This record gives sequence, structure tokens and C-alpha cells, in this order.
Amino acid sequence: MTDETPVAPARRPVSRGSYAKGVARRQQILDRAIEVFARRGADRTSLRAIAEEVGVTHAALRHYFGSLEELLVEVYRESERQGDIRHPDDPDATPVGVMRESARTNREIAGLVQLYSTLVAAALEEGRPAARDFATQRFARVRADLVDRVVRSQQAGRVRADVGPEAVAALVIAASDGLQTQWLLDAEAPQDESLMLLERLLAVSDRPRG
Repeated sequence: MTDETPVAPARRPVSRGSYAKGVARRQQILDRAIEVFARRGADRTSLRAIAEEVGVTHAALRHYFGSLEELLVEVYRESERQGDIRHPDDPDATPVGVMRESARTNREIAGLVQLYSTLVAAALEEGRPAARDFATQRFARVRADLVDRVVRSQQAGRVRADVGPEAVAALVIAASDGLQTQWLLDAEAPQDESLMLLERLLAVSDRPRG
């Protein structure tokens, strides 16, 4: 190679400042999108419409979130994370107690409850990998947490010892999600009362069983 041979210019590395700005911008978009979905839910929407409401260009939204489905998943995950920060977990709460508190909080943000239901429904459709991964992972994570709570509650004498922790965890999730759907359709549905009944059915009883 002679001195006259052209040399390709070295690629300039992405600066930490640019990366940090990108992360901050993505977070700003997520925070604004949470506000939008909490107000309007996920019905009849598109990336372009969301971009307009969030206050960014359609291209900017596509840069951070490749599809509407990916955006919906990230919005819900971030809303959950922020909810966990605002409402620290009570490690001694019973499985039903956790769901009652979650239901109480969710009643203040009906749009995000509707978003969750939309994602779960989408997870059952073919060709919706982001929604399916979200729902599958979330159910597995929530079940695992509730199984631990059932075991601790049984050891503390708050939950009957003759019920399987895995079955109880799955039942509590099914009851909570089903009641949440009923509440979305009818605000008068007895969501909290029904969860309290389930709590009593799972509680240790001092009365002899006949």
C-alpha cells in the first residue's frame, strides 16, 4: 500500500452525551404517553395519532418504538414501574390483598387498565410477539410473586394450609383480571367486595369443617 492509497475514515463513536440525551428523550416520550393512555385508553389509535398527542413527530416515535404494539407494551411496563415506586410493596400482604390494592389504584387510571386488557387480548392473536411476550412474562412473574405470598401467608396462619400455592396464585389472578374487565364494562360491578369474599374463602377458619 502506497501513501496515496485512500483510507476509509474511522467511524466516530457515539458520545455518552448523545446516548444520555437519547435515553432522556425516550423517557420523556414514555412519561407523556402514559398520561395520554391514562386519559384515553388504547382504542382507535395509531402511532401517528399518539405522536401528535405526545407532541413529537411520527418519525421520532418510530425511532424509539418500532411499532404501535411495542409502544403499548413499554407504556404499560413503565406505568407499572412508576406505580411500584409510588406505592412500595408490602411483603406481608396476602395475595388477595395485593390485588385489592392494585385494583384500588387502577380505578384511578381506567385508560391504563383498558390498555392492559388490550395487550392481553392481543397476546392471543397470531403475529403479535411483543404482546405475547409481555403477557406471558407478566403472568409468570405475578404468579411467582403470589405463590411466595401464599406460602408466607400459610406459614403465618392467614391462608388455609389445605390449598396449593400455585392454584391459589392462578385463581387470584383470574379473579382479579376478570373483575377488572367487568368493572371496565360496568363501574358498578362489585370488584372490591368480590375480592374480599375470595379473601375470606382462603382464610383460615377456626370453625370445624363438617
